[in-house]
Amino acid sequence: MNLAIIGAQWGDEGKGKIVDLIAPHFDIVARYQGGHNAGHTVIIRRNGEDQKFVLHLIPSGITHPGKTCVIGNGVVVHPGALLTEIDELRAKGIEVTAANLLISNRAHLILPHHIALDRAIEASRGNSAVGTTMRGIGPAYEEKMARRGIRAGDLTDAAGLVEKLAHNAKQANRLLAMFGSDLIDEKQLIADGLRWSELLAPHVTDTTYFLNHATRDGKSLLLEGAQATMLDIDHGTYPFVTSSNSSVGGACTGAGIPPSAINATIGVIKAYTTRVGGGPFPTELNDALGEAIRAKGGEYGASTGRPRRTGWFDAVVARYAVMVNGLDALALTKLDVLDDLDELKICVAYKINGQVTEQVPYDADQMNAAEPVYETMPGWQSNTVGISNFDDLPERAQQYLARLSEVSGAPFAFISTGAERNETIISADVLSRCGLHLTV
Repeated sequence: MNLAIIGAQWGDEGKGKIVDLIAPHFDIVARYQGGHNAGHTVIIRRNGEDQKFVLHLIPSGITHPGKTCVIGNGVVVHPGALLTEIDELRAKGIEVTAANLLISNRAHLILPHHIALDRAIEASRGNSAVGTTMRGIGPAYEEKMARRGIRAGDLTDAAGLVEKLAHNAKQANRLLAMFGSDLIDEKQLIADGLRWSELLAPHVTDTTYFLNHATRDGKSLLLEGAQATMLDIDHGTYPFVTSSNSSVGGACTGAGIPPSAINATIGVIKAYTTRVGGGPFPTELNDALGEAIRAKGGEYGASTGRPRRTGWFDAVVARYAVMVNGLDALALTKLDVLDDLDELKICVAYKINGQVTEQVPYDADQMNAAEPVYETMPGWQSNTVGISNFDDLPERAQQYLARLSEVSGAPFAFISTGAERNETIISADVLSRCGLHLTV
C-alpha cells in the first residue's frame, strides 16, 4: 500500500505530525519536492519528556527505527543544511546512516550563489516581492531547468565535482555581478564541495530504481510533500508560489514512480487557514482575533520563525485541493486552537467584481480582490485538547467538523487535537475506504 500526504492549503498544515503518526505502518518514507524552506515539526514523548524535532529535508519517518527515508530527485538539497540536520538528529539519539537515509543521485544541489541570487532578486522586486525564505530554492530550480545544475550524484565523483563547481562558480559570478552582489569564492566552494562529497556520498544512490524495485517487491511507501497545493508552481496563487509541484503530480515526478503506484492520497488541512509570505489570502484576519489565533496556534514558521498570516477556513481552497489532488480523505489539524471562540466563520465562496464564484481564480490579482462569502457557526467554547474519540468532542465541534467535510468534499481520516501523536482522532472507517487498514 502506497500513500501520498499532500498539503491542502498554503503549507504549514501539520503534515509532519501526520507522517510521523502513520510512518510505523510503512517501510519507506520519501520526500519528493521542495528544499530546506519547508519545516516539518514532530513532537515525540521520550523518557517522560516531550522532544521537538524540526525537519527541513529529511522525511519525518526518520524518528522511527527500521524505516528507510528517501530524499527524492524532485528535492533541491542544500548540503550544509542537510549535514546540520543529520548532526542535530544524531545529537538527540536518532540514528542516521547510509542505510536508513538515501539521497537521489538526480536531486539538484543548492549552492551559495543560489542564496545570493535569491536575496538579490527579491530585493529587486520591491513591493512585489514574493516573500521567499531567501534560501536559494527558486534559483536552484531555475538552474535545474536551464540544464546547468549540479546534482547529488556529482558528489560521488570528486574530480568531476571540482571541475563542475569551478565552472558553475564562474557562471554564477557573472550573474551576481549584474546585481552588484558579492561574488562566490571559487576556492572555498570547491573546498566545501569536497567536504560534502566525503560526508554525503555514502547516502547517494539511484532512488528511482530503489523505490520502484521496493514497491514491486511488496514494500509499502509513504510519500511526504513539502509546501502545499496553493503554493504549487502550476496550480497555486502564481507568482506567490514555491518553485516546484507540491500537488500530487509532483509525487510521481519527484520520486520517479508511476501514478499507478499511488493507491491513496490524503490532504492535510487546518481547522482555519494560514499562509506565510506575500500573496492573496481572502479570509485573512488582520485584527486582534487573527493575532490571538496566531499566538494560540504557535503560528510561526518552522524553518524561518516568520509569523504566519491567519484567517478563517477557506472551503473554496479546500475543494480545489480535493479536486486537483483527487484526495480520498483529509487530515484536519489544530482543532483545539479554536476552543475559546464563540463564533466561527467558513468561507464557502468568493465575490469578485460583484460576481459570486466557488472557483479559485487563476489570476493572483483576482484572488486578491476576492471577498469571502461566509457561513457562520457557533463555537463550542470547551476544551478539546487531547481528545482521541470523536464522540467525546463537544456537539458544536462535531457540527463544525461535519460542515467542513461537507463543503470540502472529502471525509476526515484524522482530526488532530494536540501536538503529540496520541492527541488524534482516527477514523478507521474512512481509512478502510481509502484502502488503509492501520491500527494507529
